[in-house]
Amino acid sequence: MLFTGLRETLSKLVQSPLFVVRAEEEEEELVDPAKVLRAKCEQQKEAQERFAKLQECNTRVNSRKATAETCVEEFWDFLEVVDKCVAKDLFDHLK
Repeated sequence: MLFTGLRETLSKLVQSPLFVVRAEEEEEELVDPAKVLRAKCEQQKEAQERFAKLQECNTRVNSRKATAETCVEEFWDFLEVVDKCVAKDLFDHLK
């Protein structure tokens, strides 16, 4: 009789909401809004023009065996255009 009461009590405990095991719901994968905006901004006309200049510089530098020229200026020009574009909208996407 003692075990019967204990069994009923345990059965009620296991069926109570505190002990209900639920499968985890699928969580959305977080997406970095800065990366999404950067990809979008890299496709804009001005960024494409700066990127083309950077590519020209890289081609020119890589075609020479010895040169002091670097493409740092063209690289920073490209990043400046993209970063300004991203900065306009980034904080609208953050929570």
